[in-house]
Amino acid sequence: MPTVTTHTQGTFNWPELATTDQNAAKKFYSALFGWEVADQDVGPNSIYTIFKNAGRDAAALHTLEPAMREAGVPPHWGTYITVENADATAAKAKALGATIVVEPFNVMEHGRMAVITDPQGATFSAWQPLQHPGVGVVAEPSSLAWTELNSKDVAGSKAFYTALIGWSAKDDPMPAELGGGHYTTWMKADGPAGGMMPMPATAPAPSHWMPYFAVADVDAAHAKAASLGALTYVPPADIPGTGRFAVVADPQGAVFALIKFNG
Repeated sequence: MPTVTTHTQGTFNWPELATTDQNAAKKFYSALFGWEVADQDVGPNSIYTIFKNAGRDAAALHTLEPAMREAGVPPHWGTYITVENADATAAKAKALGATIVVEPFNVMEHGRMAVITDPQGATFSAWQPLQHPGVGVVAEPSSLAWTELNSKDVAGSKAFYTALIGWSAKDDPMPAELGGGHYTTWMKADGPAGGMMPMPATAPAPSHWMPYFAVADVDAAHAKAASLGALTYVPPADIPGTGRFAVVADPQGAVFALIKFNG
């Protein structure tokens, strides 16, 4: 399929892994997804890794900064959302009760970004593209297929993101075998952007965003991830009317999902 060259407002455009062992993560994900590795020197003793799918940017990787590790931030997959103006988005997010973790700044000629923690505790990055729109491949095997917010305050998350990003929120009942309740799909101008599901208020993890990566066979990919040292959180299971998925954590502890949609 062709390279993706643009992402509309409200699109998840860049999955980025922050980890404690960059070299181990390179080996794990390149073995699991067949990604190619392209390292970029971004400063003293600092490497930013681009994972590529058939030569197209698919995801990225960097080492957690010492200050983040000292603050107890675990390895995790972060997400970027396309916005028209990073400064305006950060200002509006602050007015809506969010915390601006990193004020808007330019990433060389690539784009302008801000790092934001929503009022429910989930962190994301707002990305205003300049010369780099984001990933060049989506919805193909070994690429980003979906991004989901696990929220301890669904109503609060709906109010925040519909006001900030302009998404609408579409609720559908979840099957009983997946916990019941409702699943929210974030809708942007050209279709679904991602989703949200509730998480228990007593859960030890804060509200957070999680990427789903497409695979040709969930069971086979899950077995391979396990053989490479991944921990299983949700074993392969069907989502009635949607597809099949699994949730795992890589050997350093970063959580992500595998999915194959029907059709």
